[in-house]
Amino acid sequence: MIASLIFLGVLLLLVLIIGGFVVGIYNKLVTMRNRFKNAFAQIDVQLKRRYDLIPNLVETAKGYLAHERGTLEAVTAARNIAYAASKAAAANPGDTTAMKNLTEAETGLGGTLSRLLMVSEQYPDLKANQNMMQLTEELTSTENKISFARQAYNDSVMAYNTGREVFPSNLIAGMFNFTSAELFAVDKPEEKVVPKVTFS
Repeated sequence: MIASLIFLGVLLLLVLIIGGFVVGIYNKLVTMRNRFKNAFAQIDVQLKRRYDLIPNLVETAKGYLAHERGTLEAVTAARNIAYAASKAAAANPGDTTAMKNLTEAETGLGGTLSRLLMVSEQYPDLKANQNMMQLTEELTSTENKISFARQAYNDSVMAYNTGREVFPSNLIAGMFNFTSAELFAVDKPEEKVVPKVTFS
């Protein structure tokens, strides 16, 4: 009788320890998932700010770039695609497909914006326009904020993915369907090109 009570007591203690361990890991994973979702919300705020600036930038440039209509339309179309992708990703930052779509859309938008700014450089009157200068400055500031927010998001995703992949957390993550999160890395081809330096 005493032996069976001791056995039940040990068994109960073991179940409580294992249960507490599972609850601790589960709560840690939930906390890390919420952190990366919050980090994406910070990106979303900056992306919306940029999406709001772009129509003003295009409108300001329209008067000066009448024969560059294709560039202006491409920027507007890329902005609309990126905005839709951003809304889908904001609804569920943990959705790998939505994040990949956002990454592709942001890469496209970045390319068309770069083209618009390069074209605007060829028009001194546009470059000197006070609205254009202010919008370009705000856009640059917003791009910097997006970069910082994206870095914070990627750090949170890395911590979450690592946390869910290490043993024994991977067992709990698998049982409770904690799926991996996608990094938000926008390709900027101009950053990958190594500048040529020549001393002549």
